[in-house]
Amino acid sequence: MFESIERIVVGHLPTPLEAAPGLSKELGVDLWIKRDDATGLAGGGNKVRKLEYLVADARARGANCLVTVGGPQSNHARMTAALAARLGMSCRLYLKGEAPRTLRGNLLLDKLLGAEVTFCGDADYPEIYQRIEADIASLREQGLEGYMIPVGGSSPVGLMGYVRMITEELVPQCAEQGVKPDALVVTAGSGGTLAGILLGLEASGWDLPVQSYSVSYPAAELAEKTAQLFNAGAKLLGMSAQRQGADIAIDEGHIGPGYGIATPGALEALQLFARREGLLLDSVYTAKTAAGMIHDIRGGRWAGKTVIFVHTGGWPALFAKDDVENFIRG
Repeated sequence: MFESIERIVVGHLPTPLEAAPGLSKELGVDLWIKRDDATGLAGGGNKVRKLEYLVADARARGANCLVTVGGPQSNHARMTAALAARLGMSCRLYLKGEAPRTLRGNLLLDKLLGAEVTFCGDADYPEIYQRIEADIASLREQGLEGYMIPVGGSSPVGLMGYVRMITEELVPQCAEQGVKPDALVVTAGSGGTLAGILLGLEASGWDLPVQSYSVSYPAAELAEKTAQLFNAGAKLLGMSAQRQGADIAIDEGHIGPGYGIATPGALEALQLFARREGLLLDSVYTAKTAAGMIHDIRGGRWAGKTVIFVHTGGWPALFAKDDVENFIRG
């Protein structure tokens, strides 16, 4: 299926599919966790799967500088910087917001990894992309050929990493371990991971319901973007499958006050995963998704059923979050 799409093998793959007995007992479901926090590369996380394809495409196009965008604690930016360092490439990160007075969390790691970081204030992503296009042209004068990676690595090429995760990892792991899931739960951020999972399920012929939880965008908007990525990815693979936004289950009810702001439910989920399983979530993405899942389970959904939670990583951001520290201090 993937023969014509180049890939650089970097991640520690396959990642484990692990039972979560403590959380299962707590919640009254049979919960399993797909450990994509354990992919390696400067703290791990889901982005390595996308970057294996995106950076292969960058090198095939003669690029020697990776350029991407994100929030100030972007996991994607961290992992892009790490892969650039590993391959001897330059890296330029364009991050939303103002430069902080101290380096913490992912931002500390970005700088340690050698990335050049530009803060873009209140500019939105379309405006930042325009700035990047102009800067990439000027980089050529320095002997740098830039390759633009969209926010979250969410592109038809990038989502191939999650098509492969389903077809070559999760399907055989479930068969080998006797896991028969009734649902799969995953974060919906920029849409690429979700689109790749849905496309992988389509390619494998596995009719498994997927419930996602948005951490930023309104559900309808994100569902349309995810459907567009799914359709473009299907075309890239020569598949005829098509999706519409209405086909994709995204819950926007656990975003809270906004992106990156921890909710009470997210903080509770963060603590539950830590104290029942010894697993670290992050308050921006995975803890909000876990909060949505826990809320639904407590409401009677999936009672006695088997659920797989896709842990997409992000724990380095914990070390930059005052709301998490305040919660732990009580």
